[in-house]
Amino acid sequence: MTRITAQPGIMDIALYQGGQSHLAGVTDVLKLSSNENPLGAPPSAVEALGAAASGLHLYPSTDHAALRSAIAQTWGLEADRLICGVGSDEVLQFVTQAFAGPGDEIIYTEHGFSMYPILANMAGATRVCVAEHERVVDVDAILEAVTDRTRIVLLANPANPTGTLLPMEELERLADGLPDYVILVIDGAYVEFAVGYDGGISLARDRDNVLVTRTFSKIYGLGGLRIGWGYGPQAMIDVMTRIRQPFNLSVVQLAAAEAAVRDTAWVEKCVALNVEQRARLTGALRQLGLACDESHANFVLARAETVEEADAAEAALNADGILIRRVAGYGFPEGLRITVGDAEQTGRVIAALTRWREGAAA
Repeated sequence: MTRITAQPGIMDIALYQGGQSHLAGVTDVLKLSSNENPLGAPPSAVEALGAAASGLHLYPSTDHAALRSAIAQTWGLEADRLICGVGSDEVLQFVTQAFAGPGDEIIYTEHGFSMYPILANMAGATRVCVAEHERVVDVDAILEAVTDRTRIVLLANPANPTGTLLPMEELERLADGLPDYVILVIDGAYVEFAVGYDGGISLARDRDNVLVTRTFSKIYGLGGLRIGWGYGPQAMIDVMTRIRQPFNLSVVQLAAAEAAVRDTAWVEKCVALNVEQRARLTGALRQLGLACDESHANFVLARAETVEEADAAEAALNADGILIRRVAGYGFPEGLRITVGDAEQTGRVIAALTRWREGAAA
């Protein structure tokens, strides 16, 4: 019998389940289960990736200087306060492992990203889950949960899977209310879709305990490459960099991400499409009797009245070759998270659900 045992907390981690990609017997599958960009990656990034492929025999840079400079120029940031990772997930792992451990507490909210409790377990920290108010982060609930053992608050804004947004004044109130020994991490994976919101960059610029994270997987359509970044106080970034693997990003990742972040015209095009089709999808869902909050992301969380009704709606979508994401694990057994697609894809979703409603009423 083996005497090898995992560190405390590791075996409590439930394996992450990604969005479904296939339907048995269906070839024309419309995948709206993973919040991917319907327009794909910017052609500029694809071209840069191809050009970089000739250098696959060479090691990538260890400091990501060119990419950090591109991010800094695009967002008006300081390059030495940036860190890059394998998706924003790795940046979140850097901060939790660097600043929390056994005996410490990590706070997240009840409908927060499912990676948050996993990250707490990986660090050996105690998980503290606080309630939300009508699917929106409750600042008072977070502040009441803070103790002298709290080290990190993980907050997705806009949130996944709800799509709700904590207003800037509430975000500032949260930052003001936290002790200076607690790090506020604002996970901005979907921030580009939230028109008029800076993702908390202004807070991270001016405070010693705020970190923001971003990803190239959503608006930039580079989910298959896994690239993300974080921005925060230089002292915090210095600590996190010490546990970052020196070659964590490849030459093609770096090249594609640099081209993508500079392609602001592509981003504007994707945002405009999302705003238009998100409003269209939200309106149609409500007309069909499926409740949904105002989303600030590239998906909409539809809520049926019962689990049985949600099952029937999903079955109708699947019958038309459409995959969406059930989010029972996030506390919404009656929920269907639907990625916002292009005009044709959105029309296909609406048509399938309309036929379902009409059939149920017949």
